[in-house]
Amino acid sequence: MAEHTSSSITIEAAPADVMEVIADFDRYPEWSGEVKEADILTKDGRGRAEQVRMLLDAGAIKDDYTLQYTWTGDDQVNWSLVKSQMLRTLDGSYRLSARDGGKSTEVTYQLTVDVKIPMLGMIKRKAEKVIIDRALAGLKKRVEGAA
Repeated sequence: MAEHTSSSITIEAAPADVMEVIADFDRYPEWSGEVKEADILTKDGRGRAEQVRMLLDAGAIKDDYTLQYTWTGDDQVNWSLVKSQMLRTLDGSYRLSARDGGKSTEVTYQLTVDVKIPMLGMIKRKAEKVIIDRALAGLKKRVEGAA
């Protein structure tokens, strides 16, 4: 089984408000940093994104990739890589847990990344940690700023 990296953050908003921002792929370029474009390709029966194409520009790493999303209730979303130019694996999830009577949310982000070029596991884990930390900080700022 592939190694993964995970981290959590508490956001001062209800889980539904956090998930609303996570599910709003069209606005990812406004807060996620490295995602420059996000286009929803297909939706499920509830109108939630199933496949999303993203254009990534993280300095030395630029990629155009498609992710498949699976929604579990209203408190978890998982994704896996469909196609990419540079990535072999990009699997992850957001899990939300209500805190403080539903006034705040603990968000846990888990990520597994593997690139097509050889890279030491330690370097991959560090890259995953940077991606996760930036994403959680951006998500927190976006949700709490909108509240």
